[in-house]
Amino acid sequence: MHLSLTKKITWLTIFSIAMGYLETAVVVYIRKHYYPNGFDFPLLPIGKDIAITEFFREIATIIMLAGIGILVGENRLQRFAFFIYCFAIWDIFYYVFLYVLLGWPKSLLTFDVLFLIPVPWISPVICPCLISALLIFYAMIVVWNPAKINLKMRSIERLILFAGCALVLYSFVADYITFVLAHHSDKGVWTFSQRKDLFSEAEGFIPQSFRWEIFIPGFMLMSGAISIFGLRIKNTLKEFHAEEWKQVV
Repeated sequence: MHLSLTKKITWLTIFSIAMGYLETAVVVYIRKHYYPNGFDFPLLPIGKDIAITEFFREIATIIMLAGIGILVGENRLQRFAFFIYCFAIWDIFYYVFLYVLLGWPKSLLTFDVLFLIPVPWISPVICPCLISALLIFYAMIVVWNPAKINLKMRSIERLILFAGCALVLYSFVADYITFVLAHHSDKGVWTFSQRKDLFSEAEGFIPQSFRWEIFIPGFMLMSGAISIFGLRIKNTLKEFHAEEWKQVV
């Protein structure tokens, strides 16, 4: 039995929210153990066993979110769109549940560790939320497509999008890498570059400011590429329906 698109999106949303709660529950346990007085920088070293567990938990989460997209999507592009939709919903509700359970973050400008692969990504909470909103927008452009039209991005659109992604990613990792190279260059910057406790190289690292001058242009490039793509698809749909109407008349 094939589910309608509305039912698919509804169940994907429920699944992703549940995944977000599961992620939150794990983080609550970790913070109770390592940060009993509340999470804050500098990051505390985490033992190798827990570090490896956390590393593969992140990979497992991505596999699970990708897997549900692959199972539900009808073609390669739709599978990818469902994956990033689930990822975005999961990410947003992860912070929603953290706030409900722990009263954290105190604001959208509170710093957080977003990801560990291949180096820690650190930014204010609002940044991944903005990226997630953009991913949802792109996913909806792809999946809400009643006509059989070409939904692939053009080369220039992909180039703009990738350039924006590169800037955003750099804004997440730049300060951490700079700090480690300046203070602990002997330990390496990669998450598992040596046999050491996770975050042992982050001793003394307290983010004071964020590279907004890099993130904002990157986010604007990403938004621009997806908006151009969306407008082009909208115009193509209009032309498609106009041609269809002419054939009927």
